[in-house]
Amino acid sequence: MLASLRWTSLRLRLVVVFAVVALTAAVSASGIAYWLNREAVLTRTQDSALGDFRQQMQNRAASLPLRPSQNELQATVDQMTQGKAGFTVLLVGEREEGKPIIATSDPDDFTFDDVPERLQDAVNDRQDVRVTNSTPYHLYWQRIQLRGKPYLVGGTRIVGGGPTGYVLKSLDQEREDLNTLAWSLGIATALALVGSALLAQAASTTVLKPVRRLGDAARRLGEGKLDTRLRVSGTDELAELARTFNKTAASLEKKVADMSAREESSRRFVADMSHELRTPLTALTAVTEVLEDEIDNLDPMIAPAVNLVVSETRRLGDLVENLMEVTRFDAGTARLVLDYVDVADQVTACIDARAWLDAVELDAERGIMARLDPRRLDVILANLIGNALKHGGSPVRVSVRPVADELLIEVRDHGPGIPEDVLPHVFDRFYKASASRPRSEGSGLGLSIAVENAHIHGGTITASNSPDGDGAVFLLRLPLDDPAAPKEEPGESTQPENAFAADADAATDLDGPDGPDRPSDTESPGRGEEGQR
Repeated sequence: MLASLRWTSLRLRLVVVFAVVALTAAVSASGIAYWLNREAVLTRTQDSALGDFRQQMQNRAASLPLRPSQNELQATVDQMTQGKAGFTVLLVGEREEGKPIIATSDPDDFTFDDVPERLQDAVNDRQDVRVTNSTPYHLYWQRIQLRGKPYLVGGTRIVGGGPTGYVLKSLDQEREDLNTLAWSLGIATALALVGSALLAQAASTTVLKPVRRLGDAARRLGEGKLDTRLRVSGTDELAELARTFNKTAASLEKKVADMSAREESSRRFVADMSHELRTPLTALTAVTEVLEDEIDNLDPMIAPAVNLVVSETRRLGDLVENLMEVTRFDAGTARLVLDYVDVADQVTACIDARAWLDAVELDAERGIMARLDPRRLDVILANLIGNALKHGGSPVRVSVRPVADELLIEVRDHGPGIPEDVLPHVFDRFYKASASRPRSEGSGLGLSIAVENAHIHGGTITASNSPDGDGAVFLLRLPLDDPAAPKEEPGESTQPENAFAADADAATDLDGPDGPDRPSDTESPGRGEEGQR
């Protein structure tokens, strides 16, 4: 039911609106018709009864003496109700001053106590005779309920002296007729409501069909099917909306195609440039290694320049390697080579390979097994730990613990922390928090590469400051066993080779045999500025 209401929510609103409008119109029309018919029926009945009663009072009661006897009064009452009168009459006279006598045609149905006091007062109220009022007494009537049934009661008195007469007319038949009319109008209202619902259903189907097509087209467009178009027919507002959608989709398709072409060109340029730089860099690296070996024999004036050339050559090589790795991530050709490894052994190996044992405290139990890419885990750890050593404060503490189905690796330093305005950007490429220090030892890509390696594992990396204000905390989350990952044999790749990764020879290990003086995989955006805090 909920699903049905959800997909027809607009349809339901249209049906409800139609139903409310129809119900309002039907109820209003029925109410007006009932009121008009009721007034017509009651007016006709009371005019007929009161007219006959007035005529009988003039013909019969007016001929009585001023002081009639009980028998005369009763005889007159019987004469007034004989035949097809259809009402009951009650006459009130006086045989002597202050001694009233009462005669009624049906003592069980109509007595003087049944006459409302207000009606008695109105009937006995003598009015002044003037131009606008020719008689001192008038005929008054009132609708009442007696013993649960409706009645019309009226009264008047003889002008010039004589008895006062009251008439009682049952309205039970009129009530039944009006109830029948009310039922008829209620049925008509219900039929109008059903008809309006059917009409609303038909109208909503006509209106919502193009709207649903537009929604489906927008959904396909959001899924990346930029060639989606709507068939346009007619000249109404919905047709104009379809034309606007088609124009928008065409413009979006063109812009996305242009952007994709430019992005592909940029990626190809970076990849080709990085690949072409490897050949001269290889030669430069060989020369710098020779110079580095002979630095003790060089002129002390030349040695600083040689050291600078050696460090900058290595830095350039690291930058090229990082750019090629970033290009592979952007192109979607980065590969995972999964294996079941002991996480504690991997962290220890990363720290030992870079001679960080004296500067890093490790809190990790052996036996925590995880299915991941050892090389890429080494890249992540090298960047996080190296970044903490370079920009934080010793000691740097690395803790490893499994929580539910996740592996948590926390790297915490004891430095000044990360400025709040820098935190959202620490993983951005080439981000610098301060334009006054545009150059640093790092390439500004280390932390972004670490994040990409975490994402390819299905994990995340977050950066924050310690709650006690003592340093920064980087938290790596990796799935212990990703059920969505294909179950390859250890050592198999989770992503196929791609022609774009023609730099297979360029996809060398990012870590390499780096010591503490050459952290090729620990270059970071510097927590806000490249290589600098």
